[in-house]
Amino acid sequence: MFLTDAVAFQTGRGWIFSTNRCTEGSFACSLLWKRLHSSCSGSGKTLTYLLLIYSQINPKKSAVQALIVVPTRELGMQITKVARMLAAARHMDPELEQKSYTVMALLDGGMLRRHKSWLKAEPPAIVVATIGSLSQLLEKQIFKPDSLRVLVVDEVDFLFKSSKQVSSLRKLLTSYSSCNNRQTVFASASILQHRRFIHDCIQQKWTKGDVVHVHVNRIMPMPACLYHRFVICGRKAKHQVLLSLLQSDLPESGIIFVGEQSEKSKKSGQASSTTVLIDFLRASYEGPLDILLLEEDMNFNSRAASLTDVRKGDGYLLVSTDIVARGIDLPETTHIYNFDLPKTAIDYLHRAGRTGRKPFSDKKYYVTNIILSEERFVLQRFENELMFHCEELIMETQG
Repeated sequence: MFLTDAVAFQTGRGWIFSTNRCTEGSFACSLLWKRLHSSCSGSGKTLTYLLLIYSQINPKKSAVQALIVVPTRELGMQITKVARMLAAARHMDPELEQKSYTVMALLDGGMLRRHKSWLKAEPPAIVVATIGSLSQLLEKQIFKPDSLRVLVVDEVDFLFKSSKQVSSLRKLLTSYSSCNNRQTVFASASILQHRRFIHDCIQQKWTKGDVVHVHVNRIMPMPACLYHRFVICGRKAKHQVLLSLLQSDLPESGIIFVGEQSEKSKKSGQASSTTVLIDFLRASYEGPLDILLLEEDMNFNSRAASLTDVRKGDGYLLVSTDIVARGIDLPETTHIYNFDLPKTAIDYLHRAGRTGRKPFSDKKYYVTNIILSEERFVLQRFENELMFHCEELIMETQG
């Protein structure tokens, strides 16, 4: 059991760095430990830190006691839903204190005026926030970290890479570092050079000094149930190759990842790759799956509607940029198609992590890469870095 002032975990898909103490045998610790060793479903990271939060906050205290910072609205909505489900479950347990825990979603595109009133009238115990919306309330001193017991930064490596968000995140961590009796959690499936990361966090006083690294699934970055494939074809044949794959694979549900449109392409008025692809699929695909689109340039209501449609339970083909690659839990996904290769091995890891998320399943899940001949060396580099094997498929339409 973990008893030191700071703890670092890596699950099969997640890093968690945590400071402060947790009482041995407590409700959260026993479940956390069990969950960490069986978290290859892809949802262990969120459950782990939420159980930790519920073990630390005081139900009698009217103040924001836990803050979860996320990179996207979509991930924030998902975590809020899980947090509220856990809160409801605790409220029904006769052995636990019968006070409800409220969870606020402070996310981009929300109504900040309503959130301000809520924070002043009766503060929620837990806030799930994107850094943009949170920064506005921090600057106006409507939200203060003084009463926080636990701060979670989810997908921390992604946030630190974001030029738009890293400055605000650093300010938050620095202001929180002066709080007493604090607990800090940095979570991600892909923190490179983690020893350097821990060192920097300690130097900046973002965590306390006694960090213990517990690394689950040390050898394989990705679960063994994933089967990786690639098809080499010409640029003009990629759409037809994808269509042929869909016809032969018969996925139950799938995600088709497309690269983001460049600013130069946007300014010139060119249609995005996602638009071109989804128009092609809606005209050519004759299978039973719904064709859906999710990308950053869509407004928040359209993005929410797409995710709602995906989660209805019917089969789907979701054409998306990397907006869904981080943390979004879509367990019905059986196939991933990289229509465009990701930029880095870490991005490949997160894309592949959108499938194979059902625990105790003996199914095979597929990650298929549609690449140009000159991109083969990039995929080989990903294979070396992430320690997986990618098998070539030969298709008649790949000329």
